[in-house]
Amino acid sequence: ACGAAVPMISGRGLGHTGGTLDKLDSIPGYNTTPDLAGLRSAVRDAGCAIIGQTPELAPADGRLYAIRDVTATVESLSLITASILSKKLAAGLDGLVMDVKYGTGAFAAELDVALELAESIVSVANGAGLSCTALITDMNQCLGRNAGNALEVRESVDHLSGGARDERLIGVTLALAGELLAIGDLSESAEAGRARAEETLSSGRAAEHFARMVTVLGGPADFMERMDEHLPAAPVAQDVAPERGGIVTAVDGRALGLAIIDLGGGRRRVEDGIDYTVGLSDVAAIGESVGVDRPLCTVHAANDADGERAAAAIRAAIAIGDEAPPEMPLIRQRVGPPPS
Repeated sequence: ACGAAVPMISGRGLGHTGGTLDKLDSIPGYNTTPDLAGLRSAVRDAGCAIIGQTPELAPADGRLYAIRDVTATVESLSLITASILSKKLAAGLDGLVMDVKYGTGAFAAELDVALELAESIVSVANGAGLSCTALITDMNQCLGRNAGNALEVRESVDHLSGGARDERLIGVTLALAGELLAIGDLSESAEAGRARAEETLSSGRAAEHFARMVTVLGGPADFMERMDEHLPAAPVAQDVAPERGGIVTAVDGRALGLAIIDLGGGRRRVEDGIDYTVGLSDVAAIGESVGVDRPLCTVHAANDADGERAAAAIRAAIAIGDEAPPEMPLIRQRVGPPPS
């Protein structure tokens, strides 16, 4: 929407984190594995395309990615670097900005591990001739308010259309967009790029390009207008009341991710299917008051028993206290290219 061409080669869920492709697969008809001609057509017509590996594009990474869960190598920094950059380099990018997360919900729970990963990606990318920077961002709680495949698509569309605005989700998105526009010479600086991205979002142009991408890749032409009719919904939705009233002081993001896997929203084995409808919505944020009138979240499940089991895990994952903790910065550090 700001004039860049954005081919995004993404992956499926690994470990406790959800995969971008699994989320988009919840959109009826959306083809996450088009051939190269389909990828080029989507980028030409919509300006962007979010797809996965294909037999023609980073095929070796597809095989490695599929066995990392079962070989306990999901968190190998070298394999993460190789997996990410094989897809980015194969897509023929001119510039790349990485969102490297740290915290309870990230692969890198510790800040120093996230920094090591960011420096690895930035160094290897620039060494391969791809201009690359990274932002290290906080993942000690949900980014946004939803977790789960169709639920996250719904939240993303709500933000694109102006129906919702979570400041943490918007903050990370605009910061990354600003960096991307600067690195692509489409703005004078990251700050100017962020302002341009925010105007594009508020004007509705970003939503128009998302809608066009969905349609070009096989999804419904009226997806944005009739999203609730197209996205699948779980048969059970139940609020999770806290054990006591108070203020959310900490969130174990990994535990929330594992609860979603237990609901059927993620994979334990490569061959596992996924229930796109399950997950969590309206998750309370750190510093927010919860109690009788404000549940911890709403669980979306296939049945009541699954919902109750997830509710117990969620209560254990969200700490409640009497005082709000100090607010943590959303973006901890920027990692730029090494000196030339």
